[in-house]
Amino acid sequence: MISVEQARAALLNLVAPLAVEHVPLRQAAGRVLAQDVAATRTQPPFAASSMDGYALRRAEVEPDAMFKVVGEAAAGHGFAGSLRAGQAVRIFTGAPIPDGADFVVIQEDTTRRGDLITLGHNIGDKDNIRPAGGDFKVGQQVKAPLRLRPSDIALLAAKNLASVPVTRKPVVAILATGDELVHPGEQPGPDQIVASNSFGIAAMLEEHGAEVRILPIARDNEASLKQAFALSKGADLILTIGGASVGDHDIVAPVAAQLGLEQSFYKVAMRPGKPLMAGRMGAAAMIGLPGNPVSAMVCGTVFVVPVLRKMLGLGEAAPALGQAPLAVPLPANGPRAHYMRARLIEGALHPDTRQDSSLLSVLAQADALLVRPVDDPARQAGEPVDFLHI
Repeated sequence: MISVEQARAALLNLVAPLAVEHVPLRQAAGRVLAQDVAATRTQPPFAASSMDGYALRRAEVEPDAMFKVVGEAAAGHGFAGSLRAGQAVRIFTGAPIPDGADFVVIQEDTTRRGDLITLGHNIGDKDNIRPAGGDFKVGQQVKAPLRLRPSDIALLAAKNLASVPVTRKPVVAILATGDELVHPGEQPGPDQIVASNSFGIAAMLEEHGAEVRILPIARDNEASLKQAFALSKGADLILTIGGASVGDHDIVAPVAAQLGLEQSFYKVAMRPGKPLMAGRMGAAAMIGLPGNPVSAMVCGTVFVVPVLRKMLGLGEAAPALGQAPLAVPLPANGPRAHYMRARLIEGALHPDTRQDSSLLSVLAQADALLVRPVDDPARQAGEPVDFLHI
């Protein structure tokens, strides 16, 4: 067995960042910006009013001062003339500041009669003007790599970028194995169960930017497994689920070897997730996940997501650990790192009393994995411990 850190390093060595493609901005949400991009315009492109009111000269602002309104400026329709002494322009939010004006009095601080306005007595010092380039200027860059959030999309749109360079989505083929499995919605036989792992892993990887293909379930024989592997052609990453242990019916490793798998490692000193296997099969990386549902999902979080992140050009950093006080005492840990399902309640970590790797209901209720290092000593309530958000 190798350590979690060694396994993660070996997995990252199997992949590289994928190619860059340009996509319309409308399709870029959630994608990873692959190259720096620069604004093609300044925002705002002119000094603009931040309030509805009257544009005039700051030097003329004083209580009871009177001005003649000589025109109007609205968003998209500026005032064409130049402001002179004693004049004001009715202005609306977003409109360009007229030439000669440098102050906007909000309409609530004025009284208007016909074409004349009179200023009130409590006008503040704020000019209510958004300066040109106050948000960004031509040439200002958005740096890559960056997973594009809705706010990033809005910014890129404001920079007048109709398309952006993003990393190609990794194509992941998920291959569940086992005579005991049927897909959700099918009627299981008396000795069968519903395949949950494929759907949970697919959802996890799609959330992190992958294009996922769920292949037909491979039965526990060479012909079925070889046919399923053939359907994975074109994938950047092949994930098998189950069949990677050492039982008589666990045939993924020998069949994959026949098909050219160059194995990198097998078995990791962790729980759940010990029977993890990885290597390269032709142009694709391959990871053999354990068949137990929680084991597969934990390995997805600890190993597969970092692999995806590297393929997307987001670097090789391990998943970020948080730290919180332990709510209950725990006995000493053994020779494998333990990823315990837990809940953060009022800032403290509560590990579930049931840690069996088949219990999806416990995983679904958890929002953290409490990380126990190898040979971690007994811990008392209140001691700080590491955890992964899930």
